[in-house]
Amino acid sequence: MTSLAQAIPPGLASIAGARDAITTNEAAPIINRRPQTLRKWACLENGPIRPVRINGRLAWKVADLAKLLNGGE
Repeated sequence: MTSLAQAIPPGLASIAGARDAITTNEAAPIINRRPQTLRKWACLENGPIRPVRINGRLAWKVADLAKLLNGGE
């Protein structure tokens, strides 16, 4: 069975460090989208992943980004 640490792509791991979630501006280039696209996904609730809110700001779970990058939804 593959652990989550092995499933996280190296580029994502280097940006995330030890954090569980990253900002919109950090997440967008990883999945080859513009930050506004991620904000639209959050607003319309129609994207392949959903954000969490930390202190009123959008954050994207590293696990969800890794799953998306590895072909899952």
